[in-house]
Amino acid sequence: MPSTVEGSEGAEEGELLRYEETEDDSVSPTDLSELLKEGTKESHDRAENTQFVKDFLKGRIKKELFKLATVALYFTYSALEEEMDRNKDNQVFAPLYFPLELHRREALVKDLKYFYGEDWKEKIQCSEATQHYVDRIHHVGQHEPELLVAHAYTRYMGDLSGGQVLKKVAQRALKLPSTEEGIQFYMFDNISNAQQFKQLYRARMNALDLDKNTKERVVEEANRAFRFNMQVFDELDKIGRSLPEEAQDGGFPVHDGKGDLRKCPYYADKLGKAGPGCPYHAAMVLAKQPLVQLVLAACVALAAGAAAWYLM
Repeated sequence: MPSTVEGSEGAEEGELLRYEETEDDSVSPTDLSELLKEGTKESHDRAENTQFVKDFLKGRIKKELFKLATVALYFTYSALEEEMDRNKDNQVFAPLYFPLELHRREALVKDLKYFYGEDWKEKIQCSEATQHYVDRIHHVGQHEPELLVAHAYTRYMGDLSGGQVLKKVAQRALKLPSTEEGIQFYMFDNISNAQQFKQLYRARMNALDLDKNTKERVVEEANRAFRFNMQVFDELDKIGRSLPEEAQDGGFPVHDGKGDLRKCPYYADKLGKAGPGCPYHAAMVLAKQPLVQLVLAACVALAAGAAAWYLM
């Protein structure tokens, strides 16, 4: 599997899902942006501490799992942007309608074509956890559009913040092309300054004509959105545990694939625990070396000659 990512990306792990990088003295504690910031802190902490996210940040993301995560994002954003289009003239959401700057569906289509080919639609399906998320987004968009801001805030502000960390991790860990195929989802070509845009977005949120009760419902819905995301993360984590280990840089497997991988000393060491290297892995690496193969071949020939002489 890809090597662990060290350095600045890892240092930002604790702040992965933090959307508010700077303090703004102009905001009020009753502003929606502040209510969302304070009201979702616990959900932020829980989401960034899911096993899937922690492994992702350390570069322990299998390509097949990354592809499935991209599929989940495609269905999620397809639903979200369909409902945003539906409510683009609704005063409870219209000020937050930024299709050119924010919409992700087309970028995700490019990523899916890269990973699955031109017939990608025939190769993907919506998972159970993602479907629950999608159903809730459609319900909100059609019946409670004032809550749509909660889902837009949770997704897009995260994409412009911690999502940029994940982009670097994925590109390095999965050895994706420097031309950015496979990570178009994280590329916001029409936003020149992410920080300034987030400030504009928060100002637009604060200007929405919402009463106290509605603001509380928006915060509650944002926490619900975080729970849906965590359910998708947990689902991906379970799938990831069932996937075989992928090759290392040199093309060698980290284990023979038999038995419980977690009991392999090398696998434990790979996860950051103390322990000797895996004998099987070491032997396989050694056996692939040309000089070793030559020596082995000579030994086999000598053994065969000795056996023939003995039998004569």
